[in-house]
Amino acid sequence: MIVRYPRPLQPGDRIGVTAPSAGVADPLRPRLDFCCSVLRDRGYQVVVGDCIRADRYVSAPAADRAAELTGMLTDPTIRAVVPPWGGELAVDLLPLLDFTAIGAAEPTWLVGFSDISTLLTPLTLRTGVATVHGNNLMDTPYETPAGLVNWLELVTLPAGGSIEQVSPGRYRRPGFDDWTKDPTVTAMPLTEPGGWRRLDGDGPVEVSGRLIGGCVETMSAVAGSVYGDLTGFARQYAPDGLLVYVEAVEDNAFSIARQLHGMRLSGFFDAANAVLVGRTRAPDAPGFSQGDAVLDALGGLGVPILADVECGHVAPYLPLVNGARATVRYAAGSGRIEQTLD
Repeated sequence: MIVRYPRPLQPGDRIGVTAPSAGVADPLRPRLDFCCSVLRDRGYQVVVGDCIRADRYVSAPAADRAAELTGMLTDPTIRAVVPPWGGELAVDLLPLLDFTAIGAAEPTWLVGFSDISTLLTPLTLRTGVATVHGNNLMDTPYETPAGLVNWLELVTLPAGGSIEQVSPGRYRRPGFDDWTKDPTVTAMPLTEPGGWRRLDGDGPVEVSGRLIGGCVETMSAVAGSVYGDLTGFARQYAPDGLLVYVEAVEDNAFSIARQLHGMRLSGFFDAANAVLVGRTRAPDAPGFSQGDAVLDALGGLGVPILADVECGHVAPYLPLVNGARATVRYAAGSGRIEQTLD
């Protein structure tokens, strides 16, 4: 079977905005409006759904969120769907999404990361439709450093097209912009130097496979279930193996180690040719770092493990297409990844 890619996004296309997890509180609505205006300035029409406002910890009841997301992904006039950000309980939607209808519809790009990876990866695994692990809407206006691309550029690639991204070797220090004071901020200072690291040993790496993965804290909840069957996906779509990426948000190193062990025991990494680990600010534990957590759980896989990849919660963002064929090259702290939509 072959992975299916949505057609390239073009000016005039409609982009749906919905919050499958956390909604946007009133003080941050100006930032949401600004981000929508950025899409319009790029020539796109923007459709903002009903599930968008902050209602406690989610934007709406799970059934409403699932219905709106399914509706947007099956609407032939909507060519991409992007949430404002992640949240905590997107997992509520999985048994309520109509994967049959989504899989039968013309493919639509679904974009996001963090809690949204709880939806992105199962959608690709269940339907064979590519999704994008990349900037959420509220981060979309930020300037993209040389070497990387914004998700808006990635989704304009035609089927069969390729793009290479190179680590800029610098990242953002801790802290966030105050969008209530300046909802139109687009500058992102990347002041901290740092490239990729190889955790499992020394020496250069060149490895290929199909990309799939997500946030450790959310994907660990579905690994091994019908929503997290990477082994089955590899058997159908990637007989030559996978490039599995993971990234930790906030759990301490012992918790991340336990979750990664559980994911490994469920078969999450069985078809991995390499593991990419996103740069994180999640806390270490006494005498046990986040790197230790990865090696404790995954060091026995016998595949390259590359850390500090820009696919996590530390900006800048390197968007990855779930299902795309990719080649990763690493040497002496410098990393690059080429993705091909075939």
